[in-house]
Amino acid sequence: MVAIDGSKFKAVNNRDKNFTVNFTVAKVAKRIEQVEASIARYLAALDRADRQDNDVAEARTSRLKEKIKGLRRQMQALKDMGQQVEAAPDQQISLTDPDARSMATSGKGTGLVGNNVQMAVEAEHHLIVAHEVTNVGNDRTQLLAMGQHARDGMACEELTVLADRGSYNGDEVLACEGSGVLPYVPKTLTSGNTKRGLFTGQDFIYDAEQDHYTCPAGQHLTKGKVRSDRRDNIDHYRNLTACSSCALKPRCTPDTHKRVKALAA
Repeated sequence: MVAIDGSKFKAVNNRDKNFTVNFTVAKVAKRIEQVEASIARYLAALDRADRQDNDVAEARTSRLKEKIKGLRRQMQALKDMGQQVEAAPDQQISLTDPDARSMATSGKGTGLVGNNVQMAVEAEHHLIVAHEVTNVGNDRTQLLAMGQHARDGMACEELTVLADRGSYNGDEVLACEGSGVLPYVPKTLTSGNTKRGLFTGQDFIYDAEQDHYTCPAGQHLTKGKVRSDRRDNIDHYRNLTACSSCALKPRCTPDTHKRVKALAA
C-alpha cells in the first residue's frame, strides 16, 4: 500500500520571467506603450539637442540615439515574445527554467513558477518509493502513472494506492482497472449542499444488488423513468410517498421530493 500526492517546488525562474498567453498579451501591450512614450521623450530631447551647436550637444545627441535604438530593440523583443507564447504548445514560456510553469497554490490569488513533484510513500516504513517531476499544476492526471511507478519500484504485482480528492479523475480511475493498481480516491465535492445545511450525495448509499439508494431517513429511493440529461441517459432514483411526510425533508431538499441522479448503465 502506498499514498501518493504532489508538492509544488518553486523554480529559480521568477514570475517576471514567466509568460502566459492570457497575462502576456496585456503585459506586452502595456510595456510597449511605456517604451513608445520613452522613445517619444527621447526624440523630443534629440530634436532640442540638434538645434544646439556645441560639443556637449553632440555628445548628448549620440547618447540619445543609443537609448532610442535600445528601446526599439526592447520593443521588438516584446513583440517576438508575444508571438512565441502564442505559438508554444501550452501557450506558456519560462526563460530561466524552461520546464517550469506557473501554478496556482492554496492561497487565494497566489501562485508560483515551478514544478509539481509527485511522490509515492509506502505505508509500512513511510519511505518514498517513487517520485516524478512534472510541470502540470494539478494532480488529476497522475494517479495511474504514479501507481505503476510505485508498483514497479516495489516489485509487486498488485498495489493499493491512496490519494486525496486532488487526484480524482474518472478516466484515471477507470484506466487503473486491470493494471495492478487499486485506487482509493474520494470523489470531488462539487455540491454546495453542505454550506446550505443539506445532505450531500455521500449521505445516500447505493445498493447495487437491489438497485436502490438508502437515504439518511432509512427509506429506499428506487429507479424511475430514464431521462436524457444533455448528452447522457440519466437514471433518477426517488421515493414519492416517503418524501412527502419525512421529518428530515428540510435537511434533504427544497423540492417536492428528493431525486438522486446517476449515469444509466
